[in-house]
Amino acid sequence: GTDFSIDSLPLPRKDYHDWALFHEESPKNNYKLFHKPTITLFNHTATFSHHSHLPLTTQYLDGVGVLKSLRYMIPLQMKNSLRKRLAPLVYVQSDCNPPSDRDSYVRELMCHIEVDSYGKCLHNRDLPQHLRNPAAMDDENFHKILAQYKFILAFENAICEDYITEKLWRPLKLGVVPVYFGSPSVVDWLPSNKSAILVSSFSHPRELAHYIKTLDKNDQEYESYLQWKLKGDISNPRLLTVMKERKWGVQDITQDNYIDTFECMVCNRVWENIRRKEKGWLPKRWKAQVNHLSCPKPEAFQFSSSNPGRTSLQEMWIPSFEQSKKEAWALRHLVERNRNFTAQEFWMLVFKE
Repeated sequence: GTDFSIDSLPLPRKDYHDWALFHEESPKNNYKLFHKPTITLFNHTATFSHHSHLPLTTQYLDGVGVLKSLRYMIPLQMKNSLRKRLAPLVYVQSDCNPPSDRDSYVRELMCHIEVDSYGKCLHNRDLPQHLRNPAAMDDENFHKILAQYKFILAFENAICEDYITEKLWRPLKLGVVPVYFGSPSVVDWLPSNKSAILVSSFSHPRELAHYIKTLDKNDQEYESYLQWKLKGDISNPRLLTVMKERKWGVQDITQDNYIDTFECMVCNRVWENIRRKEKGWLPKRWKAQVNHLSCPKPEAFQFSSSNPGRTSLQEMWIPSFEQSKKEAWALRHLVERNRNFTAQEFWMLVFKE
């Protein structure tokens, strides 16, 4: 999906030509795919949406075992002692100013509570030299540093239903409480009803800061967010069912990966129609729906006291999203014409008044 471009679609298209879309990466990488005129061109989909033909919603979760594991868990008494030199909250982002506007929120939050920020965004604390490369995000020593904290700011780079990344799963693995901002459907995927703090529950960062401070001072209330892990009790039946029935694995040599699984799914569907044709039956038709890959327009947070001037959201992401609507319409128009087209034809349609 990220690599999809206007010349990716083979034309002319026969009635029996199926198109498949695999898009597991950030929505911000290719906005034109998120509009009805484009997504409904495809027959088979594998996306982060649970509505797609092969849902990849749990692509960053190895299995329920890593959620239950206490491998990185640090006792609360030790975390309280570490608070003498660590902030209650940690933030690690180096992809700054994405469509979710997360840096604006965290910048404001920092006015009300201490946050240790190790990444390039809002940086105020250094990681050891060997852990500063993005490739080190899966390093055991990096995990041990994060595990010392009580709370991790887990903010996605884009806000879409079911777009859930390692930003959520990592703190849950480490025994740290995630303060989550991202998918509106995240509650459908959490291990228990009380395993994360949702930013959307608070009207302003100062209210979130007040709540974090309250939990920081109250061991019993804080540990209520970790009871599921301490007991090894994942009570979300949906998460358990999805993980049990998932046909692919993550970093598991005993299972196919999701790319192979998607290719096999499409292949099986094609062969099914070949057999149906041999029997004189009508072929099955599959078609992508809008909810297979749908994201709303990026929005800025409503406070601005610590974020003066125009942001990258206003300068780039919102205009990009609006233009992508025109690109989706133009692409659909040219595809329905069912013959090859030039980039010039495409862009003339996009900017046609």
